[in-house]
Amino acid sequence: MSNATKPPAAPPAGPGSPQDVPPAPGSFPIDPATLPEPIRNEVLAPDPVAIDTSAEELKDGVNRCPKCGSTEIRQRAGSDLLVCLYCRHQWQAARVEEEFGLGEGIDQLKGTVIASGARDIAADAASLMTFKCGGCGAEVTVNTENAMTARCHWCRHVLGVNEQIANGAVPDAVLPFHIKKDDAVARIRQFVDKRRLFALKEFKEQFTPENVVGVYLPYMIVDANASADVAGKGEIETRRYTRGTGNDKKTYYDADVYQVERHVDFTVDDLPLESSTERGNLDTRVNTNNIINTILPFDTKNAVKWNASYLSGFTSEKRNQDVENLRPRVEDQLLSIARAQVESSVRRYDRGVRWEQERLDVHGTRWVSMYLPVWLYSYHQPGRNGGLLHYIAVNGRTGETMGSVPVQQWKLLMTAITVGTFLEGIALWIIGNSS
Repeated sequence: MSNATKPPAAPPAGPGSPQDVPPAPGSFPIDPATLPEPIRNEVLAPDPVAIDTSAEELKDGVNRCPKCGSTEIRQRAGSDLLVCLYCRHQWQAARVEEEFGLGEGIDQLKGTVIASGARDIAADAASLMTFKCGGCGAEVTVNTENAMTARCHWCRHVLGVNEQIANGAVPDAVLPFHIKKDDAVARIRQFVDKRRLFALKEFKEQFTPENVVGVYLPYMIVDANASADVAGKGEIETRRYTRGTGNDKKTYYDADVYQVERHVDFTVDDLPLESSTERGNLDTRVNTNNIINTILPFDTKNAVKWNASYLSGFTSEKRNQDVENLRPRVEDQLLSIARAQVESSVRRYDRGVRWEQERLDVHGTRWVSMYLPVWLYSYHQPGRNGGLLHYIAVNGRTGETMGSVPVQQWKLLMTAITVGTFLEGIALWIIGNSS
């Protein structure tokens, strides 16, 4: 008779067993080393770090003059200063980059750093904000869909939305207007006058540049620390020759072909991205939003800490895009920057380089939500599928102006035919005199 003992039975497993319990908070039930590299990197990446840019002193909605306490605060036209309309005291809000060190340590960025005004938008966040007036105690409501300031109907105090709320209406920073409305009107009028010859008749009849609107558009300003690897084929021409005669003549070339590989480490400072779905729609069949990109850049280094008083007299649009929505666009632009970085090192390949493989590694990013100033004139051209919305935009800081003017197609066609006929006549005249 054997004394051997039976091995202990295996503990029960599967649904309902003691092993069927959720992982402890903060733990990950799978060994990251067993995961594919892209998933492993995402799992091991540090959680986003937040920079608190909120203004505690303005959370009650009242921006008071530091000298007399009045709430009649406006931006001084053409400057970054705020002025009290009661005692005429002037002061400047702190620059956001200096206040929070946003221009430093870009080459050391790791993971994702998000300023508090750029955090994810809550799907159920309300647009209506109610404040208790510090002057009389009355309740004042501000609809952040179309305004950021309101006046108390009892004591006339001005209240502004300065507390960072979850609906994307309050950014981290604002870049104040420098270009005044009269200047913007003159620039738009000059832009159209240069194109009036071919402009649509209805557009010329309805053109009223005084209807230009000063609007703060929402942007994400991104710093990035990245590296990229690109590989492809480069060609250097060694010989060029022609074969055949007459109409059968063809030019050929010989070239040496090389395998080309490049690696580049780089940083990007203050890359602007539209954070509004409407403005980010660059479908040229329905609008000319791409015009706004042509008036870049903005001097974002001079942006000041958020203060709703800068929006008095202007309109604004809310941000509705989160960091994760915009990340693919950031990576696409970073890859374009990487290609430009290596361009100077491949000029010896006079036949060019065809990049066949590209890899981008984003080591770290920093995201700041900011309002940028634009004077905007719009015109809707009727047509199929809802027509086309034309914009003329003026950079509210530099005055750079670009736009889209609807044209009379038949005028362009007649001009092309006339110019073509004229040039053809000159060519025949030259040939006749040379023979």
